Amino acid sequence: MKIWHKIGKLAQPLTYRRAWRRAQRFIFRLPLGPLRTDIDQERLREIQQRYAGSTAKYAKYANVDPWLRLNRERVQDLKLHRSAPKRVLDLGCGGGFFLFILKKLGHSVLGLDIDQAPLFAELLDVFDVPRVVWRINAFEPLPDLGQKFDWITAFSINFNLHYPGERLWGPAEWDFLLRDLQRHLAPAGKIFFGLNPSFGGNYYTPELRDFFLRRGADVERARIFFDRGVRF
Repeated sequence: MKIWHKIGKLAQPLTYRRAWRRAQRFIFRLPLGPLRTDIDQERLREIQQRYAGSTAKYAKYANVDPWLRLNRERVQDLKLHRSAPKRVLDLGCGGGFFLFILKKLGHSVLGLDIDQAPLFAELLDVFDVPRVVWRINAFEPLPDLGQKFDWITAFSINFNLHYPGERLWGPAEWDFLLRDLQRHLAPAGKIFFGLNPSFGGNYYTPELRDFFLRRGADVERARIFFDRGVRF
């Protein structure tokens, strides 16, 4: 049964898309060593030592290497290491790993996130990544950020989850956000969302998936990519 399951997966287009992304990461490499040269290693070690025994959930991000590797893959998958300099806004930027790599590659970056985890503020400072403190709420526009962006990204998001009712944002909330993001997007700009699994383990309802497709997104499990802007 397991063998036939694996054979069935080989026939799925998703399998080939993932394999092609992995192949491109290998072909178009992005070494982390040169990107890390300007990090204040002494300060980083002090932060890591201070959080080593912490039981806080976010303390794991003090060990920056696995998160830099993860975000290197994100940069590679979006081909931003092979791109001319762009202006990038990252929603829910956390400790700034993704934006740090982009900044080192010559892009202009800005993060947006709540100010909840002290560690994230410390890492953003070490990485020299600017951040606007803001909470994304349903049906509330983003603040004036003073510029237009070529890319707006968001990874492992949870602003689309209603607590404590355990309800996902529906098409109405997403439609408001997309229309608002359009105000901050430069002509020919792109939007990428990496979703978290919802309360039931799914990334979206069938209704929401159809909504993303109607708006012009390429939908691949957690990946929602508006490569040619949003269609209204």
